[in-house]
Amino acid sequence: MYDEREQSPEHGPLAGFTVGVTAARRADELGALLERRGAAVLHAPALRIVPLSDDSELLAATKEIIGRAPDIAVATTAIGFRGWVEAADGWGLGEDLLERLREVRILARGPKVKGAIRAAELNEEWSPASESMAEVLDRLLEEGVDGLRIAVQLHGEPLPGFVESLRAAGAEVVGVPVYRWLPPEDIGPVDRLVDAVVARTLDAVTFTSAPAAASLLSRAEERGLADDLLAAFGHDVLPACVGPVTALPLQARGVDTVQPERFRLGPLVQLLCRELPARARTLPVAGHRVEIRGHAVLVDGELRPVPPAGMSLLRALARKPGWVVSRAELLRALPGAGRDEHAVETAMARLRTALGAPKLIQTVVKRGYRLALDPAADTKYDAAV
Repeated sequence: MYDEREQSPEHGPLAGFTVGVTAARRADELGALLERRGAAVLHAPALRIVPLSDDSELLAATKEIIGRAPDIAVATTAIGFRGWVEAADGWGLGEDLLERLREVRILARGPKVKGAIRAAELNEEWSPASESMAEVLDRLLEEGVDGLRIAVQLHGEPLPGFVESLRAAGAEVVGVPVYRWLPPEDIGPVDRLVDAVVARTLDAVTFTSAPAAASLLSRAEERGLADDLLAAFGHDVLPACVGPVTALPLQARGVDTVQPERFRLGPLVQLLCRELPARARTLPVAGHRVEIRGHAVLVDGELRPVPPAGMSLLRALARKPGWVVSRAELLRALPGAGRDEHAVETAMARLRTALGAPKLIQTVVKRGYRLALDPAADTKYDAAV
């Protein structure tokens, strides 16, 4: 378990890192958890939720279930189950729905949805300890579902393989779409997030639903940036998903993701608190311990924010620690610098000021610059390459 007490009291474990948040629901909560640990947050909801009371598909499914009770109902999310009951109340069908569900065997995916079921004065028959829909599916198939009518609460999109497997085993499945995802009304934040991933100005992007991941990939496709986005996720920007279902659209495109053991926002943030500092480049330079993070540098544990141009130069130097890097190569590393090598000198001066230790970077006359790497690097420090 990551111990935040090991960090300096002046900054949190995510200080110096920038994290993208794609969530539409509970985005403020996730953003606050990240910021509390020092991260800068770029929020870009990759989708929007259709209000339940306005959803004609949910109304039709509710009427179908009231008209003919299923044998089994599978509840997947607490917010969805509560919203379904509230929407039914709004349509004047709340009591009829609850009366029908009292006749039904209810399976709950996890403890939160169990609480929502009991709050509606209903009782679940069973819930898996793993909170896994795969375990729910295994139980149903082991019991046998041929000829049974099963209502399945969907959450944003059809559950991958779940409904198909039940139908293949002979069940009649009624999907209950408790909320639907649509593209965001303002696509600007999503475009900015895609651009930031491609430019590697983000250190990680969080995903809390599969539709959000699919939506981001779709938008990148529309803009002709899908390959660039996937390349960034493959090497420099960490995709962090709240669980395995959320990760499916990314994994289908060959992207490896990280996921917490418990599929919750808190464990997701704790995972980033471990992963991002572990990925930071740490070097012993001129008697100092230098840790290079996304938009800042820790110099002997002190957080030093660095301008974007300075970070570009520092990363170029860190790729060849101790070796001279020419002005021409450093100029190519500067975003939009053109051909004037004076831009390198200006950005280098600002970088040295930001680091607060000018001797970290040495000028090699007529050749370029180098990080003053300590010769006993491997014995004194763990240098993450």
